[in-house]
Amino acid sequence: MRRYILILAVTAAALSITACNSSSQKDAKATEVAKPKGKYYCTMHPDVTSDKPSTCSKCGMELVERDTTK
Repeated sequence: MRRYILILAVTAAALSITACNSSSQKDAKATEVAKPKGKYYCTMHPDVTSDKPSTCSKCGMELVERDTTK
């Protein structure tokens, strides 16, 4: 019986350590996604960006300049 309790305790500790590490990685990725990628972007598809004026590859709209006054 003690053996099963010990195995359960070790498993629970390992899972809690793994859960803490994965949540911090998700937070880092969320911060990384929030950074603007290019100077120009599509108003309908903000994930489509470019460093120079062009058109959106998804809808064909003109890319607009990102407001960088913040």
